[in-house]
Amino acid sequence: MIHTYLGETIRFDIKYKNRTSIGITIDGYGNIVVLAPKKTPDERVLQVLEANWDQIQIKIKEMKKRMDGPQEKVYENNERFLYLGNTYPIKIVQDINITHERVELEEKMLLIYVKQFDNEKIKQLLKRYYYQRSKALVEERVSFYQSNFKTKPRSIRITDSKTTWGTCDSNFQLTFNWRLAMAPAEVIDYVVVHEMCHMVHLNHDRSFWRLVGKLMPDYKEKERWLALSSWKMTV
Repeated sequence: MIHTYLGETIRFDIKYKNRTSIGITIDGYGNIVVLAPKKTPDERVLQVLEANWDQIQIKIKEMKKRMDGPQEKVYENNERFLYLGNTYPIKIVQDINITHERVELEEKMLLIYVKQFDNEKIKQLLKRYYYQRSKALVEERVSFYQSNFKTKPRSIRITDSKTTWGTCDSNFQLTFNWRLAMAPAEVIDYVVVHEMCHMVHLNHDRSFWRLVGKLMPDYKEKERWLALSSWKMTV
């Protein structure tokens, strides 16, 4: 269907379901899909669309960015990077007398202290920061959840993986992706719980998912966040 609102053309599909309220979803291509109870008048559907138009536009833009994949970062002041689910601008502090080049989170920005400006140096400092923060965050959460498990991990490592957020091998060695420091704390918790549950069940059978669900009933929401946001977890 097509509807004009505030001078903009809204194209959307309607799917009538056995439900009691109207829902709006954005598919993986940025298309609007309205889920409505059977026999819902068109006028009511349009009212709901118009009432939620601002949020719909935000989600469409987010989906289209996701389809484009990771965007090339610019290593200059005010470029924004994720940390614990929030985005922070960077500020580059250049001083030839700096003895320790580093990244610090201060006053809602990521301060990058360097002797001299260099894109590759700034990128590597940011990666090192995320490695360090991921290790600290993961180790703290493993310790927090350990009381739920008889087995302890043999080791905890942070790695650079393009395909996994974490792994657990048959020797109970846990590995986690350094990009996890960019995720919200509760999403980090999910990945930690997921891998620790593999110390009990090495595969993804029903018993495994029951254990995950017991420790984290809303784990599917965390999986969804990773699925929708992983494209922007980059330096």
